[in-house]
Amino acid sequence: MKNKIAFVTLGCKLNYAETSTYERAFVRAGLQPVHWEDEADLFLVNTCTVTEHSDKKCRNIIRKLHRLRPDAAIIVTGCYAQMKKEELGQLEGVKFVFGAEEKSAVVPSVLDWLEGNECPVHESVTETVFPAYSTGERTRSFLKVQDGCDYFCAYCTVPYARGRSRNIPVASLVEQAGLIAASGIREIVLTGVNTGDFGKTTGESFLDLLKSLEQVEGIDRYRISSIEPNLLTEEIVDWIASGTKFLPHFHIPLQSGSDTVLREMGRRYDTGSFARKIEYIRERMEKAGGPKVFFGIDVIVGFPGETDALFRETYSFLKERIRPAFIHIFPYSKRSGTRAAARKDQVQDSVKTERVKILEELCGKLHREFVRGHRGLKAKVLFENTEKNGMMAGYTENYIRIERPFDPALTGKIVETELSDQDCEGNRTEPEE
Repeated sequence: MKNKIAFVTLGCKLNYAETSTYERAFVRAGLQPVHWEDEADLFLVNTCTVTEHSDKKCRNIIRKLHRLRPDAAIIVTGCYAQMKKEELGQLEGVKFVFGAEEKSAVVPSVLDWLEGNECPVHESVTETVFPAYSTGERTRSFLKVQDGCDYFCAYCTVPYARGRSRNIPVASLVEQAGLIAASGIREIVLTGVNTGDFGKTTGESFLDLLKSLEQVEGIDRYRISSIEPNLLTEEIVDWIASGTKFLPHFHIPLQSGSDTVLREMGRRYDTGSFARKIEYIRERMEKAGGPKVFFGIDVIVGFPGETDALFRETYSFLKERIRPAFIHIFPYSKRSGTRAAARKDQVQDSVKTERVKILEELCGKLHREFVRGHRGLKAKVLFENTEKNGMMAGYTENYIRIERPFDPALTGKIVETELSDQDCEGNRTEPEE
């Protein structure tokens, strides 16, 4: 029986959570996980389709795996598998392709095939959610709380790849958080496609979820991976600021600092309401005596019709009014079937590249400024278990990366640390997603 399986994950942390769940199921069934460069009998590739580059990367990885192990069966799932099932099925080495509708069928179908049976598509799960959380890191786990999106922004294929907004019940998520805590993990990051839209299918609210997770013993810290600004309500902010396990770290998509572009994108806010939300969060959370809030902001450059003047509006909005700790920058990618793809006023790739460079320089300045503002202050750091060049790393509550000489006794521990000059110079936080 073929029993060595390797996993390759592309894209967001939601995919990583789902891959971990596949892996645990295959291990329970007796398969042995190996590194993709080892002699695997099976490869499971969890794909992304957020940009044209993502599609190309997925295809290249599959071709590389087939060259490495021509006799291995390649199983493809994820968003690209949903959008381009037939195209992927024609690639050499690909045995099975499971779209978003068939996530729960991946493991039983592959196991059926390994037993010599056919590989049926077991059931459609578009109206349910494939529950998932990541493992493998001792200090942090990504817990999937929601899937799908109802927003249909002009540039985005995610609603087509992931389906409509739906969620896992609060009680089930509390149970999963308990399992995560029992494994020794101290921090959970809540993740989803449109995380703040939680509750659509169960009649619960995102705040209901947060308050229930707060009670899970063994979990000391929570982060919210990404949340739309219109869904991060003042009620949620007030509760978090009242003294909870939820940290002053928010990843919020802006996409553009120009009201003209935001309207064309179909976003559900304008720059004024976005800025007021950021100001409110800072006022409430920093007034409560906690550390400064880390804001990671998503921005798309080169959306169709974005002139130099409109791009300068975004640049000025970020630099003068928002001043985030980090900017996640994405050049617009034309996606077939979206409203933006049909527009005639596409921006040249060379212009997008230059705008990415400009915002990267701004990001570097803003991040250095944010970190340097903590010189000499004390922070609580959760240290990870990875050793690299004799050093270990951990993150403060507000997501500043700290390095110390490796000490096994610190692994998985929250330690109050004074940030030195060395901690605050040259520090650049890697983006979460």
